[in-house]
Amino acid sequence: MPSDAVLHQAAALCLTYPDDDLRARLPLLREAAPQLRGFADHAALTPPRELAAHYVQVFDTDGRRSLYLNHWRNGGGTGRPGSPVLRFQDLYREYGLECTGGERPDFLPAVLEFAARTGNTDPLTEHREGLQRLRSRLNGFGTPYASVLDAVCATLPTVCTTRSTVCGTPRSSPL
Repeated sequence: MPSDAVLHQAAALCLTYPDDDLRARLPLLREAAPQLRGFADHAALTPPRELAAHYVQVFDTDGRRSLYLNHWRNGGGTGRPGSPVLRFQDLYREYGLECTGGERPDFLPAVLEFAARTGNTDPLTEHREGLQRLRSRLNGFGTPYASVLDAVCATLPTVCTTRSTVCGTPRSSPL
């Protein structure tokens, strides 16, 4: 099995808008992250316009399947000082990273790439409940993107019943 970092980076690629870059990387993605082979095969066999239209249908038509983590926690951040979005930006800066590309820093592919680069999965763990809800909705919708969330959620520690811990790890993340 690949490391969680490799899987997180591959999942980040899968969850971005499907463009020529994704199509070019599908063979590498299949080999690097076997858990994502089903999605990679689907993406390779689906005509580009159809794949793009499906992505928009799944993620952009309503907030029920949002890729923005703060949507699942509190209806989304606003960018105001102290907001959840700014907390993501501050965390990225602590590691010398910036969120570029026009997406908010709580965009799941950005968070997955952050986790892959830094090894810090606290933002994913802190948003586990939202990720599980997104995963459930994707499975209910019957989209191949559900398998990507299945793989991501499988990398996260299970939630313990103790309020102050997640699988024995103290909860100290600012997210």
